[in-house]
Amino acid sequence: MNDIAALILPLFGLIFLGYIAARIKRQPESALGWLNIFVIYVALPALFFKLVSRTPIEQLARIDFIIASLLSTYVIFSVVFTLAIILRRATIADSTIQGLSAAYGNIGYMGPGLALLAFGEAAAIPVALIVCFENAMHFFIAPLLMAVAGGQKMRFHSQILLILRRVLLHPFIMATLAGIFVAGFDVPVNAALGRLIDYLAQAAAPCALFAMGVTLAMRPLNRVPPELTYIIPAKLILHPLIMYFAMGLVGDFDPIWIYSAVLLASLPTATNVYVIAQQYGVWIERASTVVLVTTGLSVFTVSALLYAITTGLLPADIYVGR
Repeated sequence: MNDIAALILPLFGLIFLGYIAARIKRQPESALGWLNIFVIYVALPALFFKLVSRTPIEQLARIDFIIASLLSTYVIFSVVFTLAIILRRATIADSTIQGLSAAYGNIGYMGPGLALLAFGEAAAIPVALIVCFENAMHFFIAPLLMAVAGGQKMRFHSQILLILRRVLLHPFIMATLAGIFVAGFDVPVNAALGRLIDYLAQAAAPCALFAMGVTLAMRPLNRVPPELTYIIPAKLILHPLIMYFAMGLVGDFDPIWIYSAVLLASLPTATNVYVIAQQYGVWIERASTVVLVTTGLSVFTVSALLYAITTGLLPADIYVGR
């Protein structure tokens, strides 16, 4: 248990410190802007570039891993999207946000720090692949379904160009592509530049988690929507379970790749879901509540998962011996 505490406390502790700081020092939400810019546009891209650029190029071409990850995530999205329509008679726009609440985990802010701390640098590539490809899919699916719902008054070709621009110009994806280029062509990185990238990469996880805590403090829990009865188990339990079985079924992956994928699937709802809800003006308050509640509960569910992994209760491949 001491090992689990050593993994969990630094990460959730940083979120807690951000939460407490925001409660004590009341500041407008806009005060967080520059820290978010640093995290999203500088520190995390530096981390992804650093990790990917130092990886043999053949490890970056595991299409089977990418497919297994995306299928698992979008099975969850489809299930919750359908439940929202059937059980809650929700609109397509509301159902989209509910589906993202169950499928879009906090893989950007929490994923790299937690996976690297738990499994070491061997987790870097599966984490980078999941973050980039899943983010790309989320950026594609959300505006597409909102356009179908009538939330966007743009022409089809303009909508597609906007989606492609958001995907291709996202800093995580650009940094990963740059890292792939450096790894593939064995491009040397200047020593001074390499040191700067190292400094930025080291700041990524602490700043991201602290900012997340501040963000949560600014969104108080007013009421618990009934949709949480199916969104919470889908996000925190069903998503990692489906990911675990899919990884074993689709390919023969290194255990750390499997565990990294399952860990990222177990993370709470991303704050980006709230941002998307705000952007389209749908399901805003309830999206904020989902982020807050899943983050709080993930202290226990993620701890339980890491305990099962580190003690051997969860074998790397459930299909071994089949």
